[in-house]
Amino acid sequence: MSRLRRYEILVPLLFNNGAPVPEELLSETFAELRDKFGAASWETQVVRGSWEHQGTIIRIILPASSSMFRTFQNIDNSSSNSNID
Repeated sequence: MSRLRRYEILVPLLFNNGAPVPEELLSETFAELRDKFGAASWETQVVRGSWEHQGTIIRIILPASSSMFRTFQNIDNSSSNSNID
């Protein structure tokens, strides 16, 4: 078994109504993750996706930093970390 377990979280940069999430709120979220796990990283990236709906293939491309960022934490793969609050 690996000594580390990776958790990846996609954090939206826009609310459902299209308004941007304030930078302060994003920074606060990142700080909470860093405080909880001792370290955290984030990156922006191009997100590509596709799905089929009623026989039609729908494709999307979301440019880097337009819709979300990905944050990830590598933590000890121990039973005490299997149920994170």
